[in-house]
Amino acid sequence: MKEVVVIGAGKIGGAIAWMLIESGDYEVVVADRSAEQLGKLDRHPMLSTLALDITDKGALVSALKGKFAVLSAAPFNLTGLIAEAALVAGAHYLDLTEDVATTKKVEDLSKDARTAFIPQCGLAPGFISIVANDLAKNFDSLDSVRMRVGALPQYPSNALNYNLTWSTDGLINEYIEPCEAIVEGKLVTVPAMEEREEFSLDGVTYEAFNTSGGLGTLAKTLEGRVRTMNYRTIRYPGHQTIIKALLHDLNLKNRRDVLKDLFEHALPATIQDVVVIFVTVCGWKDGRYLQETYANKVYSGVIAGKRMSAIQITTAAGITTVLDLLAQGKLPSQGFVRQEEIALGDLLANRFGRVYDPVAARMKEAV
Repeated sequence: MKEVVVIGAGKIGGAIAWMLIESGDYEVVVADRSAEQLGKLDRHPMLSTLALDITDKGALVSALKGKFAVLSAAPFNLTGLIAEAALVAGAHYLDLTEDVATTKKVEDLSKDARTAFIPQCGLAPGFISIVANDLAKNFDSLDSVRMRVGALPQYPSNALNYNLTWSTDGLINEYIEPCEAIVEGKLVTVPAMEEREEFSLDGVTYEAFNTSGGLGTLAKTLEGRVRTMNYRTIRYPGHQTIIKALLHDLNLKNRRDVLKDLFEHALPATIQDVVVIFVTVCGWKDGRYLQETYANKVYSGVIAGKRMSAIQITTAAGITTVLDLLAQGKLPSQGFVRQEEIALGDLLANRFGRVYDPVAARMKEAV
């Protein structure tokens, strides 16, 4: 039995905790500064709660001592504090952050760690990097890697064609911060919300555009080995135009608090969502120029006895699978671990990672 701490009692943190305790192999402490949020969690013999101010380093270190791992589902701006406490406490560290600066800090901290530091364990970055790296291995040399992901409402009903499905702070951060890309073999930064494209999947038209953080560490891993590599967020057509007007014409990119308030009071949340994953890799194999594509849709559903949104399922499944692989000795137990070091086959075979297996999903629908 492994004891772990989940930081954050929101929708994602709650989903992570419930998936772990339902497996029967983990005892979970959920920590959050909000007693109200903690009170919303269902009771379970293997679940306990802790009211904790994350900015109190002494209290945080004390909460992590003796624990196998800490899983951060906290806002990206608090993740670095949790990583520092994990280093002192000697606990394995996993997070969901898409923030580039935070990941760099985690990598720096891991140099002195006796435990594993594994950032970006969610959907994008996270699963998307594992898929792209798996496809890239099938080529003798690479030309392009294009990664596209979107968490979308199944039933869009407003001008933005969008509902809130996850962290508002994280969403805004992706829409504003510079994006990494590989252009003509070199790692560069490009502006968010630009380079819009359209594509169709299963008869549905989508748009995609640059957003920050989705490449994760894969950009540095493949730098110099691929000519073009980029990550873009998927939305329904029309979304980008309105968001750019809000960010630039109304200058809300410099008033994040106003933008957050606007989103949270004008865009209803939904659990009736779908996660669209679309990865295409082109390159040379045996002298031929070839393309391989991974396309998948994950819908909201019942996991571990709980109704969960698609973004809850895919994000929680990512980090719980990585934790499980770590506990089973299938990942390095010390230092910085990149998502692309995880084998896609191991992930899909894992009890948590099976939600990403399109074959398994089709079999479940047939039953």
